[in-house]
Amino acid sequence: MENTSVNKKKPSNETELSPIALGILAHVDSGKTTLAESLLYLTGSIRKAGRVDHGDAFLDTYELERSRGITIFAKQAELKIGERPVTLLDTPGHVDFSAEMERTLQVLDYAVLVISGADGVQGHVMTLWRLLKQYRIPVFLFINKMDQEGTDREALLKELQARLDEHCLAFENPGEESQEFLEGLAMCGENALEEYLETGDIGQQERVRLIQERNVFPCYFGSALKLTGVDGFIRGLEAYLRPRQYGDEFGARVYKISRDSQGTRLTWMKVTGGSLKVKQVLEGSWINSEGQQEIWKEKADQIRIYSGAGYELAQEAPAGTVCAVTGLEKTCSGQGLGAEESGALPLLEPVLTYRIILPPECDIHVMYKKLGQLEEEIPELHLVWSEASQEIHVQVMGEVQMEILQSMILERFGTKVSFDSGSIVYKETIAGMVEGVGHYEPLRHYAEVHLLLEPGERGSGMQFASACSTDDLDLNWQRLVLTHLEEKQHRGVLTGSEITDMKITLAAGKAHLKHTEGGDFRQATYRAVRQGLMKAESILLEPVYEYRLEIPPETVGRAISDIQRMQGSFAGPEQEGDMAVLTGSAPVAAMRDYQREVTAYTRGCGRLFCSLKGYEPCREPEKVIEAAGYDPEGDMENPTGSVFCAHGAGFVVPWDQVEDYMHLEPVLKPAQKAERGAEDFSEKAA
Repeated sequence: MENTSVNKKKPSNETELSPIALGILAHVDSGKTTLAESLLYLTGSIRKAGRVDHGDAFLDTYELERSRGITIFAKQAELKIGERPVTLLDTPGHVDFSAEMERTLQVLDYAVLVISGADGVQGHVMTLWRLLKQYRIPVFLFINKMDQEGTDREALLKELQARLDEHCLAFENPGEESQEFLEGLAMCGENALEEYLETGDIGQQERVRLIQERNVFPCYFGSALKLTGVDGFIRGLEAYLRPRQYGDEFGARVYKISRDSQGTRLTWMKVTGGSLKVKQVLEGSWINSEGQQEIWKEKADQIRIYSGAGYELAQEAPAGTVCAVTGLEKTCSGQGLGAEESGALPLLEPVLTYRIILPPECDIHVMYKKLGQLEEEIPELHLVWSEASQEIHVQVMGEVQMEILQSMILERFGTKVSFDSGSIVYKETIAGMVEGVGHYEPLRHYAEVHLLLEPGERGSGMQFASACSTDDLDLNWQRLVLTHLEEKQHRGVLTGSEITDMKITLAAGKAHLKHTEGGDFRQATYRAVRQGLMKAESILLEPVYEYRLEIPPETVGRAISDIQRMQGSFAGPEQEGDMAVLTGSAPVAAMRDYQREVTAYTRGCGRLFCSLKGYEPCREPEKVIEAAGYDPEGDMENPTGSVFCAHGAGFVVPWDQVEDYMHLEPVLKPAQKAERGAEDFSEKAA
């Protein structure tokens, strides 16, 4: 997926002045923030390099970060590398805050991946590497903590090449490059090889291109704390960083929402075309409190260029600038403005959901509205209000994020909350194609919608399309139906969990010339989805971890037995040093608390690294469905039936009788249901 848009090219002299967005990523405790401090210090941006353990790091601006010694929120700092303006974006390294890190990837031109020389390629590093590949971001690697005893440069380089990419190369100082290095670089691309064979060297321009196209990943070694190797790394960045080329038409990508100490809402964005000026009117769409999509127009009151906790006001932000804008109340993370398209859905998501327990004196409805502010800033919370149980549920990435959330609620709203023991976030999909029908016709209203629901590939998410002829349903109504499909998290009928891995196609629809309003199609669309799900064979999906388990060899038998008990898979064991390594996948529900067991039976020597692999069919669906106790027909917020009209009054028809009353002919004939896909009906729209 592309993380910025590229329009008409600007003259090269303007492009050279464009800021470069450089992100810095790492597994927790790899020294990422320390490297950021060193870069700022050595480039003259700050007078003294702070330390995380001393609580004075320039980029750890929140009290919670200083007290816990971890980065929680992505921050930016402005610096110059040579003559190039660079915006350095420091991201969280702890896995619980990986969604915050992923939001930042949307606006990066380059990334620095920091790896601890003492620990090598840890589990979360693999997750970061996959994300950087998915977002197509060029990467520099800084292997840190090389001052620690036992670190081996050559062994680490081989590990990087084996586990990340064979084109991870240790870059050497210009003028000191060995023949071996040049030969390795030449093997990273055809043009590079030709140039090397002709001249015996590879020029700067070709090296820049290799890096930009992710054909080589420069590696530098040193100690950020001792400031060794950092100068050489800066020289490498100066030699090989190049700004993007941007178009003249205004575009921007929103990557996060926050609030300053005064409570002012900040929209963080990267300008990806033209420029943004103070008081410029921006336009977008949003889903209001009633679930309807609305177009908004708002002015950019201030443009703030932050560096650490401080900022400067700017009258204009040219393309390439990362800035915070005030005055915008309806923006959201991932949104595209102007010529910029909105980003894809994040790849990392929580797999645990918790009920928030409020003190007795707290008004739950007031708190729910307040928590909506936090959901803007931390979208992965997926705040859910249960009308039936009068409860608030949130999704979090892990225990550390839950503790931080507690602290934020206390600090922001003065309320001390707690959480229940939590449960797994399940999802649902279907096994085969069905036609869902929704009809909404109370007096003086009218809409009928026929949708084809079919299963998609695992991990594909939700896709929406129309194969309906404009002779049958006007294009504006069709667009409205697609909007209503996209605007809501539709619930499955087994446990009420979110549906996924499904394609929904608008196959037919009908409006009334006089009585149809926009809200009628919203009702008909929602009911069509639910009616189709009631007819379909639904499949319960559970989250699955991809794991790496490092244990003493004598405990391998115990570990394999545990994984088999979890109904997980494993490969290995492989010997790495004095440890045995098992890799594979296992259900989150089974492996959720396994680290404690590993610590116990290995006497503190074992390490478990987990990352979300995706969702797969649940091992024990009957137990989960029974425990959920969900009644799809009793869910009044997501009705399965339709509303028809007779003798001047509307009446509700149950889902299994809708076909007896519907006004349009079915799109799927009985023989077609098992053997045809929704694309077969696209001829109707021709």
